[in-house]
Amino acid sequence: MKRIRISLLAKVVIAIAAGILFGQFLPDAIARVFVTFNSLFGNFLSFAIPLIIVGLVTPAIGDLGKGAGKLLLITTLLAYGSTLFSGFFTYGSCSLIFPRILPADAGLASVENPGDFTLAPYFTVDMPPLMDVMTALLLSFTVGLGLSNIAGDTLRRAFTDFKEIIEKLIEAVIIPLLPWHIFGIFLNMTVSGQVASVIAMFLKVIVVIFVLHILLLLIQFAVAGGVAGKNPLRLLKTMLPAYATALGTQSSAATIPVTLAQTIKNGVRESIAIFTIPLCATIHLAGSTMKITACAMAIMFMNGMPIELARFSGFIMMLGITMVAAPGVPGGAIMAALGILQSMLGFDETLQALMIALYIAMDSFGTACNVTGDGAISIVVDKIAGEERPAYRE
Repeated sequence: MKRIRISLLAKVVIAIAAGILFGQFLPDAIARVFVTFNSLFGNFLSFAIPLIIVGLVTPAIGDLGKGAGKLLLITTLLAYGSTLFSGFFTYGSCSLIFPRILPADAGLASVENPGDFTLAPYFTVDMPPLMDVMTALLLSFTVGLGLSNIAGDTLRRAFTDFKEIIEKLIEAVIIPLLPWHIFGIFLNMTVSGQVASVIAMFLKVIVVIFVLHILLLLIQFAVAGGVAGKNPLRLLKTMLPAYATALGTQSSAATIPVTLAQTIKNGVRESIAIFTIPLCATIHLAGSTMKITACAMAIMFMNGMPIELARFSGFIMMLGITMVAAPGVPGGAIMAALGILQSMLGFDETLQALMIALYIAMDSFGTACNVTGDGAISIVVDKIAGEERPAYRE
């Protein structure tokens, strides 16, 4: 019989529902088994985060730096600028919205504290990371920039192999175990009486992000249309097949053929589109940045943590770099972002698990926003690059 494949989103939804259900009646002795698993998995995740950063970010920066010329610089700056705009646009919008729709200081982190929670793990195992997160980031930037400026490729091949190991770790270990971790978190929250407020928060945040990502696309194509002298709504309409494809694939890379075809239909020269679309699929993460920023703000607000602009400015700037070349698996961007969530915003294992669950619940919408916005970036690059372009196809 053909094996039935269940998407990561479906597994997360099942884990949340099961955690709420079993939390109503599961005996403490059994529930503590999952509390113990959560403790072990959380410690392992803390150990793995610096490795994930070094393994993903270093070769990504090294490979990006191998390109040369004005076109690479223009595309990279536009993509990063769009990602930054998305982050600060989200911060400003959510700063106005969340205090009106979310409860403040709900104490979400208390489920990891045995002193505040009735269930404690049977045992714990310390798994200290090899380095802290900031050291991993600095090492990645230093080595990545070095790789892009040397002729030799021995170290580059070594980091490429290390990247494959980290991707296997994410795909074969972390992602499969995440639903169990999320199950344990929601089991704890059900027992402690916090689950109702968390589910209500999930639903409200999903609606807010959906509206914001539509507004972001309208802004992106308004700018692109203004620069190119074209109707922005028609440009956006032409990109809708790429949007729909990304909703199904949850992968920017898998959507590249459709994104490329629709971008060319928008009048972008084929030579420009062939360069910008695959590149933007790696470095333009406006939709993912919007989701991570909004989800982090919602969780921090409900946990009584400060969400000042100064704190989030550095986070957003670093986020646009850290997510570069996130692995092509559902939820890859949030895995790459865990390090700065921990180091810059103070997220512990419980808040990271909530972040992952909330992010994955909207993974397809963020990917769709990313790839659709790639079309807008290509239009602007095509205009800046000059020369004759094919006529715009209505």
